[in-house]
Amino acid sequence: MQITRQADYAVRAVLYLAGLNNGRRAPTSEIARKQHIPPSFLAKIVSQLSVAGVVQTSRGARGGVSLARPPQDISLLEVVEAIDGPIALNACVLDPKACQFGSDCVVHEVWCKAQAELVDKLRQTNFNSLAV
Repeated sequence: MQITRQADYAVRAVLYLAGLNNGRRAPTSEIARKQHIPPSFLAKIVSQLSVAGVVQTSRGARGGVSLARPPQDISLLEVVEAIDGPIALNACVLDPKACQFGSDCVVHEVWCKAQAELVDKLRQTNFNSLAV
């Protein structure tokens, strides 16, 4: 499993915002430049993060993007899933009927446990701990 480039860019954008002083807003052009994200791609990412309640945007001369909540209240899992959707190591983890072997599958339990551990680690990692 590999997260998409879009999710990686989203993580970098949120991490950049988490590192700003006192929840300062940043223009998308600044975020794009500092994080090496194509500006047109960043606009789509910011829109998705805004819908997910991770960032807030404002227009105008003093506009920009800021975190919608304190960085300690935003998890890595929340950002990745806002962009890529629910994490699934294998289709059978989300839908056991997707496996042609059904309850006889010897790997199903391993996939489920590995996914649970990954999701738990991403959920426990917040942007306050990353923004050092």
